[in-house]
Amino acid sequence: MGKLRRTFIYLFLTGAACVSVFPFLWMVISSTNRSVDVTKGTLLPGSYFMANLRKLLDSTELIQALANSAKLSLSTTILALLIASLAGYGFEVFRSKARDIVFTVLLLSMMIPFAAMMVPLYRMFARISQVVPAIGIDTMYAVVLPTVTTAFLIFFFRQSTKMFPKDMIEAGRMDGLTELGVFFRLYVPTMKTTYAAAAIITFMSSWNNYLWPLVVLQSPDKITIPLLISNLGSSYSPDYGLIMSAIVIATVPTALVFFLMQKHFVAGMMGSVK
Repeated sequence: MGKLRRTFIYLFLTGAACVSVFPFLWMVISSTNRSVDVTKGTLLPGSYFMANLRKLLDSTELIQALANSAKLSLSTTILALLIASLAGYGFEVFRSKARDIVFTVLLLSMMIPFAAMMVPLYRMFARISQVVPAIGIDTMYAVVLPTVTTAFLIFFFRQSTKMFPKDMIEAGRMDGLTELGVFFRLYVPTMKTTYAAAAIITFMSSWNNYLWPLVVLQSPDKITIPLLISNLGSSYSPDYGLIMSAIVIATVPTALVFFLMQKHFVAGMMGSVK
């Protein structure tokens, strides 16, 4: 019975893995075929990937879109890690009567969908454009600033900070470190796995961000990779081989970030402190 049970579990997991991996494999295979082959449902690799790539480079601003997405994602990730970790550390280490109330309100804000905040955000940045055009509509700042941190990231860092040794904080204070000194010299190096997990989540979310850049960015030279792929798919007769090639290229950076930091990601999600 034990062997039969293990066999059933392995078969089930193998089937689930195949179902999960199939869309990715189909995407990669489709990027090597012509649009007509993709439409027919061909599941065999072709020899048109380089042709699709050359056509993609000639007909779109692929390099510019990748550079814009990289700039936005890196800026958002760095700022989000700094702000969210400071907030999570403060919520856990410093105690006050209003702390739990503020944190509860922060968690309640997670229930508000971004679509509900999009119109007020746009109106706010439209007014900012009249005063400071450099950080208003159609600027990278307008994309980064509303997404530099989230209630989830602050919650994630606060929960991880519960595992941080409080004796280390007291020892740092007794050695004459300021609170920022304790944070940057003791907390940050110790919480590397938490930072790695948060960095992966933030980078992938920013890289794939579509709705807000679509609303706030208007110049063609500021287009991001999700917007470029959306434009390819909105034509009268979309070239599916071209679209799949663009999706494969757009997937590479996030896949590299995840696989390079996979071990830290798992440890960070489990709340380990090293």
